[in-house]
Parts: sequence; structure tokens; C-alpha cells
Amino acid sequence: MPRLNCIFQCIATSCFSFSIGYHGVVSSKIPIMEEISKKHRDDLILFVNGKKVILLSVCLTGTKLGCAEGGCGACTVMVSRFHSNRNAIVHQAVNACLAPICSLHHCAVTTVEGIGSVASKVHPVQERIAKAHGSQCGFCTPGIVMSMYALLRNNPQPMMRDIEEAFQGNLCRCTGYRPILEGYKTFTKKEGCCGSRGKAGACYMITGQKEEKGDSTNSVQQLFDPSEFMPLDPTQEIIFPPELMVHSHMNPDQFSPVSLSKQPLRELRFIGERMQWIQPSSLKELLQLKAEYPAAKLVVGNTEVGIEMKYKNQFYPLILAPAFIDELNSIQYTENGIVFGASVTLTLLGNVLHGEVNKLPSYKTEVFQAILRQLHWFAGQQIRNVAAIGGNIMTASPISDLNPVFMAAGCKLTLMSKDGKRVLQMDDKFFTGYRKTALKPEEILLSIEIPYTRKGQYFSAFKQSPRKEDDIAIVTCGMNVVFWEGSNIVQDIQLSYGGMASTTVLATTTRSQLIGRQWDEEMLQDACSYLTEEMTLSPSAPGGMVAYRRTLTISLFFKFFLTVQHKLAQEHLSTEDIRPDYASAVAPSHLDSATSIQLFQAVPPGQNMDDVIGRPIMHLSAVKQATGEAVYCDDIPCYKNELYLALVTSTKPHAYIKSIDTTDAMAVPGVVTFVCAKDIPGSNKTGPVVYDETVLADEKVTCVGHIVGAIVADTPAHAQRAAKAVRISYQELQAVIITIQDAIANESFYQPTRTIERGDLTQGFQESDNILQGEIHIGGQEHFYLETNCTLAVPRGEDGEMELFVSTQSTAKTQALVAKALGVPASHIVCRVKRMGGGFGGKETRSTILSTIVAVAAHKVKRAVRCMLDRDEDMLVSGGRHPFFGRYKVGFKKNGKVMALDVTYYSNAGNSMDLSLSIMERALLHMDNCYNIPHVRGTGYICRTNLPSNTAFRGFGGPQGMMVAESWINDVALSCGLPAEQVRELNLYKQGEYTPFNQCLEQFTIDRCWRECMNISDFHQRKANVELYNKQHRWTKRGLSIIPTKFGISFTAVFLNQAGALVHIYTDGSVLLTHGGTEMGQGLHTKMVQVASRTLEIPSTKIFISETSTNTVPNTSPTAASASSDLNGMAVYNACKTLLQRLEPYKAKNPKGFWEDWVTAAYFDRVNLSANGFYKTPDLGYDFETNSGHPFNYFSYGVAVSEVEIDCLTGSHKNLHTSIVMDVGKSLNPALDIGQVEGAFMQGVGLFTLEELRYSSQGYLYTRGPGMYKIPAFGDIPTELKVSLLRDAPNEKAIFSSKAVGEPPLFLAASVFYAIKDAITAARAESGLIGPFRLDSPATPERIRNACEDKFTKLCPPPEPGTYTPWDVRV
Repeated sequence: MPRLNCIFQCIATSCFSFSIGYHGVVSSKIPIMEEISKKHRDDLILFVNGKKVILLSVCLTGTKLGCAEGGCGACTVMVSRFHSNRNAIVHQAVNACLAPICSLHHCAVTTVEGIGSVASKVHPVQERIAKAHGSQCGFCTPGIVMSMYALLRNNPQPMMRDIEEAFQGNLCRCTGYRPILEGYKTFTKKEGCCGSRGKAGACYMITGQKEEKGDSTNSVQQLFDPSEFMPLDPTQEIIFPPELMVHSHMNPDQFSPVSLSKQPLRELRFIGERMQWIQPSSLKELLQLKAEYPAAKLVVGNTEVGIEMKYKNQFYPLILAPAFIDELNSIQYTENGIVFGASVTLTLLGNVLHGEVNKLPSYKTEVFQAILRQLHWFAGQQIRNVAAIGGNIMTASPISDLNPVFMAAGCKLTLMSKDGKRVLQMDDKFFTGYRKTALKPEEILLSIEIPYTRKGQYFSAFKQSPRKEDDIAIVTCGMNVVFWEGSNIVQDIQLSYGGMASTTVLATTTRSQLIGRQWDEEMLQDACSYLTEEMTLSPSAPGGMVAYRRTLTISLFFKFFLTVQHKLAQEHLSTEDIRPDYASAVAPSHLDSATSIQLFQAVPPGQNMDDVIGRPIMHLSAVKQATGEAVYCDDIPCYKNELYLALVTSTKPHAYIKSIDTTDAMAVPGVVTFVCAKDIPGSNKTGPVVYDETVLADEKVTCVGHIVGAIVADTPAHAQRAAKAVRISYQELQAVIITIQDAIANESFYQPTRTIERGDLTQGFQESDNILQGEIHIGGQEHFYLETNCTLAVPRGEDGEMELFVSTQSTAKTQALVAKALGVPASHIVCRVKRMGGGFGGKETRSTILSTIVAVAAHKVKRAVRCMLDRDEDMLVSGGRHPFFGRYKVGFKKNGKVMALDVTYYSNAGNSMDLSLSIMERALLHMDNCYNIPHVRGTGYICRTNLPSNTAFRGFGGPQGMMVAESWINDVALSCGLPAEQVRELNLYKQGEYTPFNQCLEQFTIDRCWRECMNISDFHQRKANVELYNKQHRWTKRGLSIIPTKFGISFTAVFLNQAGALVHIYTDGSVLLTHGGTEMGQGLHTKMVQVASRTLEIPSTKIFISETSTNTVPNTSPTAASASSDLNGMAVYNACKTLLQRLEPYKAKNPKGFWEDWVTAAYFDRVNLSANGFYKTPDLGYDFETNSGHPFNYFSYGVAVSEVEIDCLTGSHKNLHTSIVMDVGKSLNPALDIGQVEGAFMQGVGLFTLEELRYSSQGYLYTRGPGMYKIPAFGDIPTELKVSLLRDAPNEKAIFSSKAVGEPPLFLAASVFYAIKDAITAARAESGLIGPFRLDSPATPERIRNACEDKFTKLCPPPEPGTYTPWDVRV
């Protein structure tokens, strides 16, 4: 049973493996287990997809495991339960990865397979995401489907905001989210319509159409037709199993009509291999158990304990589950407030408080409103549905969203033990230390009383996090002030902060100083000074961002001050209201529902309906992906006697291995062997270009995460447990080089150093009116494909043959490196790829580090071995996008014309070369972006560091090269005092001009893209509006930017620009197509079927692609460089043309016949109906030494305009608008191409504004999952998004005049970065700061806030570098 994709194994892994009717093995090493196991045991009763199940007989692979920490939503299922205290059946979306199997007793679980299938009938939820083009790689799709399905089960006609809230816990790395929202918008009540401004009176918000002023040639078609969708019929859904409504609690083997609304008469016990789960039936039983076992963990939602066990190596042999005890679920209304039982979920808490806010006077619900604001951004819906209010308190997180609110409000906590109860006020004494509270070991939290507020009392809560949706806080706070009646004099004030110490804290000193003060400007200034002195942090404080966090404490208080000042003025208790230009600082954070327009060229009139080239047809696997039937690597059924592998990795960045002790590991049940370097039968040397890596570390490790060995065992849980038990002794080495600056200081570089130079720099600088110098650092990026690296290796028993099923972009390289490690010819290894759940370059070379190890293990044990990495392992070992550091010197005229540029790039390659040389070369080849520089020199240094090797990532160095270019041209504009768009346009290339590498720009369309983008964005009016807004608002600013891109298409390694294809025609007329490219969501297989369909002149339904494999098309190039459609498309075309020529005589003989007739005739005439196709890109080759030749076949062009709004006090930003014009030639498939544009753009938004890899000074990666590493979410897409594919721009150098689209659009997200910088420029001007300033990428809230220098930032200067050891370093 594939562990990661089976719903029950997903649920089980975070607690313990459990199977119905099997009680496991009781470990004698755990006294608690030994004692308790003598008592009774129970069997689970649950239903899955309407059927009662025995766990071991169910393998449902539709539900995916993406992170195992409840942060991505890929594992979302719906759990239905009869709630006795509500006397109702409740349907809730939950994260299967965190839901202990035992918590599902008396529940009905619905997975994606349970609502529809291709074989029977798809559900409308599945159909709409597929037909709206909302599924690309498809790995996240089942989770998104189930989030939507659960919403519709509770609310068949939701509002758009309900959908957006339902998706707060779901992530997608491919689509850019827009098509998902548009597909599901069709379920909503009719709201936010455009007013029938679309074509034929339709709503363009759904169809993607809008009348464009003054341009009748903008002929467009719908991307999808909502009228084709099946209607939703709520009456046809799976019913809640009646068997779960009646159950005898006296005898588990019999049923009698006793309602589940009555509590069980006895506790329930479920026993696993090492753990026990006890569900007490009463409060008395719970208190007795807690008295007997004070160390036992109480679990309701498992949203914290599950992560502790999975990622923090915590083990709890006994779990107490109090979720169904009446007293812990009660909600009582008192004179002073509302008392919530500790097991009340956050969703229910929110629902109750919403009701009270709507019912009671506003002054009475200030605390309730603050809690609701915090809950809106608290995790995702799946977490809120199961997480308990008591768990949130008792976790005692120093960055809790709610605890500062509870503390500032003075909430009362009722604690209880067997000996009685006591009441504590939640104050600064409640949290006694990091993750510790004032509760005694035998006590439980029974309830919390949340108070009403009164007149003259004002309460606010704030949270600042890297991402708005589903993110942990950087600083969070609750602020509560009470005034003497009828005045603005402070009677009492409580300021509580999270993120400023190891516990939630109260600013007690500040409080004492402010009591009795008038609420005025003088008090504000003093309060900021007091807070600055009281809310201090060590420069080395965990979490880093010290200056930013300290600034936030006073910036957030300033927001609170303004909020209260405004309310006092409204109630005539203050002499003056806040300034009008300050009002936006306290406006509630609200994101409008996104709207979008997609423009693309219609197919020519009269094009045959069977000719699907140019039509927006659906991804061929979309429906299978939406139903969970699409097979990924780990979905492949288990082989007989299959084993599982877990990696053993280094904890040191640079050290000799002294010894490896596997004694404890081998004692773990089920362990078969430990694999190390000596087990490799062939060569331990490996690497994609040069063999400078080892399959397994031998003698020395050179990074944290260096793979030393692997454990092979009978289950994934046993393998991982044993891997953690391996003990490695090290002798540490110096120097440890982590950052680019370390490498520069130590001259730690790989060779060669590359240089491109044209013109005369000395002359260029002499001709310049001004010269400036600058620097920019561009952070790395984690691929975060939803499907982590996975390999299944199956020995074939003779001649060293082995079959590999791998999630890889490079089948040939996988085959070659496995063969090298095993010491066999490549012909003995077959590598197969059905599809990947995302790749983005991360599976081009680094997938082989896992594949070779799994193959070696399979060779050693002579059995099939499987490994799918956990998210934290994948992020640790696989590397990502190269961090870059750029230094530049630029000379320019007064009008902004650039005359000379001298730029130096440094990349952080990590501990091996991998593809770093090619990545640096591409960065240099894009150092000009779209700007003509007469005199230019670019130099690139590749830094050798003690980090896991960085690798290919969408754009492959191009975005870093262009980002530096946009930095210097932005500086030029600021220096000249000219509009940035004017300076950029002045310096744009023109048709026929030459690049620094002496390639002529032909079919140059950047000027057309520029004009159209200015037009559809209404740039000039938008700019006027931004300038007006900035004059009227002090603490929020808007910015606008237009950015072009020019991206070269081809592998820069010439030999890779080749492809093969194999086409079989069978006697029934069906066609089997194989080519060298792999499918990772980009729709390559779909496009290849389209190409074959047009070439063979048959319907696409007759053509099938099964997989990519090395035994059908050999020596394939990686699916990379955006060139796969070009290369493989031409190979497919050539193969099909060969077959068409062979069939031509039979068509001529029978011109009125059908395809099948011609095929049959050819077969009986003994004609070969199988053909190979091959293609190599002509006229390629570039020499860095002579700066001559053509590195690229052609260029893809695009332009984007973005508008943002920043909060100058917190650093948050909103993406208000983006318009994109992309030249994709004649689009093979507009739906897929627009999907690639939007997906790449949003990935770029992550790169430039959000995603930040954080390392310690010793190379330990802190950001190893979605909890700390944030990719863009649904709420990060621009509120208004327009995408236009440039029309009438055929490209004669690619298949059917198309162009590459995968990588080029990513850099257009720099328009968001430079719009942010534009807004910061406006903010700095308020403080008298003008001219160029440095803003590194990504533009995180920390960097934005620190750049908006003002009176608050001056109070919290950063610590002096070199005087402390930072918690993290910029690599």
C-alpha cells in the first residue's frame, strides 16, 4: 500500500499505524503501555465513501500527502460526524495528514474517489476545476476538490468570500489560482457581476472576455463554457451512514436503537504498536486518567502534537482524547461574557462570536470582533475545523494568534483536576516559560471565559506575518484600553505581545506609565519610548528580524492609538479626530474578490473542428486528476515483499565521518538493512555534468543534509524511526562557508569564471553624464513541487536489470547515473515516468540523488524498494534556485540613456557544481534584459559553499540576471528624477539591434507588447490615480511599475537541443505516441497529441500517450529550458509525417475512405505502421571566449504592469492589479499557455516578494515546510488580473509557429517588486529621503517596513553587524 497517498496511512502516520481489528504489538519498554494494555481494547467503527471498511483492505490513492503538517491542503478529505451536543450531522474539511485514525471513530470519511470517477460519473466539483483549466500537475487538485465539496455540503450556494475562505488552507504551485477560482465561481450566488459587459452579454468575469476599447481585432473565445457544466444536485450526495446513528454502547458486537446523542457508557481504548489512544466517556474518567498518567497528552485536533511527533522527534505513548466530553464542549452565556469549553473548535468559536457580534451592541463585543479578525487569518479552514481553543492556549506558543488577545482581555481560565477546580486570570504569570503554563501536571483546562466589553473600553488585535493567509505570526498582539467614564483619560490599559519573548508577554512597565494619561499625541510619543525600552530582543533572538519585530511593537501600537483616537472623536471624547491622510492606517484589512480577463487569438474561420491546434482544449489528464484516478509514482501498487527506504543525512556542514553506529537502528522492528557507500557495486561518483558528488557520503560530509546512508525496512514508519536512531560521529572541519560573502572572503569559487564583454567600457563611462554604483541580493527559492521526490526500484532478477518508476524530468540522466552506480550498462536500466506532481527544474538533476540510492538498496536486498521523501527531507537535500549577489557600475546621460555597464554576478552554488555553470552563463546572457547598452561587461563567479547543491529552477539564472538589470535601470531613473517607465522605454532594444553576445534581434515584438500592456492596463490614468492616492495617504502608499522581459529559448548546452519520438498506429486506427518529454503539469503531452492530431489529420481522441520511458525513446534531453514543445513537437511532427507518407498511396486509392480503412489497407500490404521521429535545432552554438555564435534559437517576449499598495507601518502589501502581454507566437493551446503565464507569474511573485529560505550560520535550513516557508496562496493573486497573448505574431522557428512559454513569464513578477519599490519611494519621500536606495529580493514585509524609514524605525535601529551571532544569515 503506497503510504503517502493512501488516506488511512496519511491519517495514521501522524499518530500511529493502526488497523481495524488488529491491536498491534505492545512494547514492553513502555511501562504505561504495559499497564494499560491489560485492560479492554476496542475496534474502530468508521465508514469511507459510504462503506464500512477494514483498514488493510482499502487503498485509496486520490488523497495526497504534500507536507504532513497541515500546511498545503493536498490531503484534504471530508469528515462527517454526528455531534451530540448540536444534535446534528456536521461535514468538515480536515487535513488527513494530521487526523489520527482513532479520532475517526463513529465518523464517515469522504475522499475524492467517493464523490465521482471517470469510470462512473464525475461530480460537478471535479468537472468544473478540470474544464476551467484549474488542474495542471494535479497533485493539489484532490485536496482543492474536497475543500470545495465540503463547503458545498454545508452551503450549496456560497458567496465568493466563502470559497476564498474555504481555500485558505490549500496551496497550488502550478496554476496561479485564477482558473480554480473562476471555475468554482460558477457555484456562487450571482454577485460581483460585470454587468453583462462581456461578449454576447455574458459575464467576462466567468468567460474571460471583455470589450476592449478601440480595438475590434481583439477577437477572443471562451476558455471554458459554463453552460456545459453539470448542475449541482445536493440531493444526490452520499448520505451519512445510518449505522453510525444507532449503536449499542453496552456491547460493541451488537446494535440497538440507542441514539449517538447519548454519551458512551464507558471509555474507548485503541492500541497501536507503541502507543495507546484513550477516549474517556466522562469528565470524571478524564480527570482520573490525568491523575494516573500526568504526562499523557490531551489531543483534540492533533494540529500541534502531530507536528511535534513528526518533525520534533517527540513521542507520546499515551494519548487522551477528550473531544466528546460534554463539559469540554459546552458553551455558556454569563453576565460577564461567554464561557467556552476547552474542546470547542475554532470554527465553532468563530460561528458563536459572529452571532453575538451581529446581535449585541458594538461596544459590548470589542474583544469578540478582535478574536474574529485573528481567526480569519488563523491557519486554514481544515485546521480551524478541528483545532480546539484549549489546545491553542495550552500549546503556549510564543507566537500564538489568540493568546495575546486572551491575555489583554483578561480572560478567565477554569482549571480542574481530580481534587477540584480553580480559576486563573490569563495574565503575565500564566505562561511560566517556553511552551510552559501554570497548570499542574494532573490538571486540565476545562474552559475559558471571554468577557464582554463595556462603554469606554476599546480593544484591537493585530497580527503581522510573512503571508496574510494561513501563516504563523512574526509579531501578534492584543491591546485593551479602558477610559474613565466620559473622558479620554486612561483608567487601565493592557498591551500583550507574541513574538517578543519566549512567552506571550504583557507590557507591564508601559502600562503603569500610561494609566492616568490623556489619550493624545504626547502620550503616544511617550508610549512608543516606553515600549521601545520594554520590548527588547537579543540581537541573536530565535526568529531573527530583531529590528523589524521591535519596530512592529510600536507601529502596531500606533495603529491602536489611531483607532481609539478616531472612536473617541466619534463619541466626542477627544478634541480632534485623526488626520484624514492617516485614516487608511487603521482601515480593516480586506481583499476584494479577484476579477480577471484573458485575451487570445481565435482560430481562423473555417479551421476543421478536428484540428485542435490553437484551441483552448482541456489538459488531457485534468479530469483524472480531479477524481484522484491519475497515477503518480507513489500510487503504483506495492510489489510483493516491497520494502521502504529512509535517508540518513548529515547534521554537520563540513566534517569527516569518524564512525557510523547502526546498533539501535537495526533493533527497530522490521528493519532489513542499512545501506552505505561500501554497498555500491559500481561507482560512488555521480553528478549531472561533472562527477564531483557521491551517491552516499564516504569519509566526508560537505553540508547539512548530505546523504550518508539509508535504512531499508518493512514500513515507512519503521524505516524513518530507525533512520533517526543511526548515530554518526564527526570530526568537524574549518572553514564553514555558507554565504556568498563567506565565499568572496575565502575566494571559494568553482571554475571557470565567465565573462561577456562588448564595446569599450572606458569610452562609455567617459561619454556618460553620471555614474552610479549599486548592489542587490536575490534570495534563493524552494521548488515546492507538491509531489516530493519519489522512486520505486524493481530488480528484474537477471543480468543486473532494473526497472525504475521515478518522478523526474530527466529519464536518460536517471538511467545513466543508476547504471553507473550499479556497474551495469545503461541498456539494463529502464526508467519510466507517467507524470509528475510538479517539477519546475527541481527534478531535472537532483531527483537522481534519491533514485541512485533507492536503486542501490534494491540491488542489495534483491527486492523492490520505494521511497517518497517527506517534505522536510526534500527541502533539506534537494537544493533550490541559486541565490545571487549583483554589483554594478552604470554610466548614463541626463535623459536616462544608459551608455556603459560593468556588472558582476556571484551565485551560491552549494557543495557541488550541478548545473551552476550553465545557470551563471544564462544569467550573463540575460544581463541586458531588454535594454541596449553600447558598452557592457558582465562577469560571473560561482561560489562553492557548504550548502546542499543548488540547481535548475524555472528561469535557470535568467530571472537573477534580469533582476540586477532592472535594479540598475531603476536606480538610473531615481538618480535622474525621471519616471521609471520613461527611462526603461528610452533604453529598449529595437528590431535588428544586437545583444552583448552579438545575436541579432529578429522578429522583435517587445515594442508591441509594451504598447499593448500600457493600453490594457490604462497605465497613464492608473499612474495619475496612484499619485493622487499617495498625496492623500501617509501610512499606506501605492506603487506602479512596468517591466519587460526577453528570454532566450534553447539549451545553452548545444547537444541537448535534440528530441526523439516514436509513433505506433494499430490496426484499429488508434495511435500510441511516445516522445522524450515528461509531463509535470505543463500540458506537454496534451500539446503533443494536438501536434500529432493535426499532422495525421485525425481526431485527437484517437491518440494516446501512456508514459515516458527510456526503452522507447533513448537518450532524451531533460524536459527543461522551455524548449520541450519545440523539440518534441518537431520530433512528433517528423514521425507523423513519415507515417502519413506511407499511408498516402492508400488514401489516393480510396479517397472517400476513412482513417481506419487506410490503416487496414496498409497493414495488409505489409507497411510498417511504426515510425521514429527526430529533431535537432539548427544553427546553434556560442563561444564565450570569442563572444560569437548564437546561443538561442529565438527569444520570447513579454511585458507586465503591476500596481500594489503597501502598509508603511507593517510592511504588508496587496497586489491590486497586473496586466500581462505575452508573445507566445501562434499558441498551440491558449488555455495551457495562459495557465503557464499565470502560474509562472505567481511563482515569480513568490520569488520576488514572499519566499525566503532561512539558514543558520552553520548551514542548517530552518524553512523546511509550509509552516515556515511560504509560497503564494489564493489571497496573493492580483485583485485584477489581465492576461493577453500577443496576436498576429507567428514564430517561424518553432512547431506550427508557436513559442516557448514555460519560463519566460516568471520574470514579469518583477513588476510587483518594482511597484513595491515605487511605493516605498513615495513613503521615503514623506521622511525627506530621495534618490536610489537598496532593496533586496524578496521584498518581504520586513524589508519593506525597514525601507520605509520614519520616526518609528529610528527608535529601533538594527544591531551593529559583527557584535553578535545572528540567528540566520542571508546565503
